[in-house]
Formats: sequence, structure tokens, C-alpha cells
Amino acid sequence: MPQSKHLHLTAFMRPVSLHTGAWRYEGAYADANFNLEHLQTFIRKLEAAKFDAFFMADHLGVLNMPVEALRRSQTVTSFEPFTLLAALSAVTSRIGLAATASTTYEEPYHVARRFASLDHLSGGRAAWNIVTTGNPESSRNFGRDEHLEHSERYKRAREFYDVVTGLWDSFADDAFIRDQRTGIFFDPDKMHVLDHRGPSLSVRGPLNIARPVQGWPVIVQAGQSEPGRQLAAETAEVVFCSPSDLAAAKTLYADIKGRAVTAGRNPSHLSILPAALIIVGDTVDEAKAKRQKLDSLVHYESAIASLSVALGTDASGFDPDGPLPTDLPETNASKTSRAGVLKVAKEEKLTVRQLAQRYGGYAGLAFVGTPETIADEMARWLAEEGADGFTVVFPFVPQGLDDVTERLVPELQRRDLFRRDYEGKTLREHLGLPRPENRFFQ
Repeated sequence: MPQSKHLHLTAFMRPVSLHTGAWRYEGAYADANFNLEHLQTFIRKLEAAKFDAFFMADHLGVLNMPVEALRRSQTVTSFEPFTLLAALSAVTSRIGLAATASTTYEEPYHVARRFASLDHLSGGRAAWNIVTTGNPESSRNFGRDEHLEHSERYKRAREFYDVVTGLWDSFADDAFIRDQRTGIFFDPDKMHVLDHRGPSLSVRGPLNIARPVQGWPVIVQAGQSEPGRQLAAETAEVVFCSPSDLAAAKTLYADIKGRAVTAGRNPSHLSILPAALIIVGDTVDEAKAKRQKLDSLVHYESAIASLSVALGTDASGFDPDGPLPTDLPETNASKTSRAGVLKVAKEEKLTVRQLAQRYGGYAGLAFVGTPETIADEMARWLAEEGADGFTVVFPFVPQGLDDVTERLVPELQRRDLFRRDYEGKTLREHLGLPRPENRFFQ
């Protein structure tokens, strides 16, 4: 019997892997973040596998971490997202192109213009990942000594969204006549001057570019805090999130979808796509061995700091090759975080060193197994409303990406869990989203 619902899959590609040890894995491309030829190959493979989108996170500065850890990080250098995606749009024709742009350190006119341009260049494949930028160090790259307070960042983000989408609606779809005989290029009656004046922003408009092919580029939102969930419910069409397990995912899913209904939106027009590290093996044990090898490439001196944060106590004095002590002191740290560490340590029988390397490498949701066992898990998440699909994190490239596109995707297609071909030409069509009406011209 055919599936009534298919998974959506996006590929997390900046950095090309979130795992700290990815660039050191045997056969991995150490320069993958900053090599256009490699990135062109990756996106072509993802498009051949019918992925919904190529997703680029962004950082507005070098990550705020100790130099000992920073010097081992692949995130230090990578392309600016719009420049890269414009280049990649020329070698692809269907896959979506999602870029992050900050509402805290960008201006709405710049963001609206860049995404409208990318949407036209790509034939309707752009998506804007709205972030408020949580790294306080970024403020110093933009002439500010202090970071905006959390709630203020989200208030600005909500207003920012209204301004950007208003600017995309500056012209009616048929405003540009381009009549060479009469000399009339566009109809002024089909141009709207936004003239926005709000608490945080003042933008006159109109945008000096035609309305995007998709009407509006697809809206992506990343954030799980209270204001983040509300912003997602009111504005997002894709939610990038990081629940720890299926139970947490189901709670998040129901909460955001419920808020969307309260906001008067159709919940089916909002896809929730948790990030998931995917490691494929011929057997489950082989996949687990790949994971352990990958984790082992995380330097212990950097990793132990991550474990200490997760436990809420200094772990540097623990025996690296012994089990995690059971008599940990009480702290004010997150009980959920600590419980997660204890659960992993017990279930996988990991030493302190292995735990530290896990938390220093990638501690998020992971599917580690054969194509069949991973497909089973994904099907369960879809059926139990923990996700509408996944934002795939590759353990290393190129092999980790090839394992997903050449082994997992065919298994999902065999089960009718994933498309065999694209539904249309635009990202909105891939995601089953309507084209927004112009708020100023019906």
C-alpha cells in the first residue's frame, strides 16, 4: 500500500558536517568547507537523490571557544552563504537553496534583496533561515560592545520578518510590462511603497527587484526556546530543530503545530525537520564502529570541556579510561542534560574518554545502523508525528554523503517513504507549500 505521507530531507552543509572530527576521518576531504569543486559535486549528488534542499547555517564571526579547541575546528573558514549558493544555483536545477541571515546584525532591505535575487537566479529555489544570532562575540564585529538581550532579539526578528515579506510584495507579479513600442517599462499603479516605521525598524521601500518567483522564498526558522517556538508557529514553513529523542520530538512537534493552528495557520504548511547525524554500515555493529572511530578523532583536551558542561561539573579529574563515576556532586546545571549523559554512558557502556569525545564531537540525535534499520526509525518518527522529515548531518564527506544518497535513499524510496522524483521546479512545490498572495495586490 502506498504511503500517504513522504519524508522531507534537507542536507546540512555549512559546515559540511557538525561533527568535530569529520575532517580527520580516513578518506575525508579536509578542505570540503572551502572547496567549490567538492561542494558542486556534493550538491549534484544530493539533487540526484531528490533532496528537498541544501541548507547552509552561518556564523558572523569565528566561534567563541578556547583557542585549544578552535585550532582543531573546521568551522574557522568557509564561504559566505549567498555567494556560494548563487554559484551552486548555476550547476543545479531543482534542489532548494537555503541560507541563514541574521535579524540581529543584518538590515531588512539587504536580506529581502539578496533572497529575491537568489530566488530569481535559481528559478524559485531560495529559502531564508531566520536566526537571531546567539553568539555574543558576533556583536563585536558589528560595532556593538554588548549583545542584544534574548527577548529583544526575538521582538526585532518578528518585525524584521514583516518588513522583509512586505518588501517582497513591493510589485505585483504583472507590474513589469516592458513594452518596447510604447516605452512603458512598468506600471506605477502596481508598485507599493512599504513605508514601515516600527519599534525597531524604519524602512521606506519599495524593493528594487521584481517579486520573487515563489512569491516569497520559503521561510525556515531555527530555535527551540519559548519565543523561538512562537516565531516558528507564526512565520516558519520549515523548522530546523534538535530534539534529543522521539519523546522530546513529539512534544516539540505538537507544541509548534498547535501554536500554528492558534495563529490561524494550516499546520500542514509547516514541516518540522530535526537535525540527525546519519551513519550507515553493512551491519549495525559496523555502523557503531564507524561512530566510535569518528568520535575517537576528537581531541580529549577539547572534548573533556564539553563533557564538563553537559554534566555541570568538572570532569577533568576523572579517569579517562574508566567508567563515569556514579557519585557525581549536585549542581545547578541542567538536570535534563546530565540525565542524557548518564543514559548514554549506561546504555553504550562508554568510558569517560569516549563520553567526552561523543559530547565534544556531536551529541545530538543520531541514526546509526543499516539502511533498513535507519529507514525503520525514520518511518516511526514520521508515523508518530515526531518529524515531517530530517535535516541530515553527514558524519564525513564524501563517503558519509554517498552512504546516504546511494544506500539509505533507495531504501526509503523502496518503502515509498521518499520521493523518486521532484514534484515541481520550485522549493515550495517540493514542500507542498502554496505560493503566498501579494498582500498589496490581489
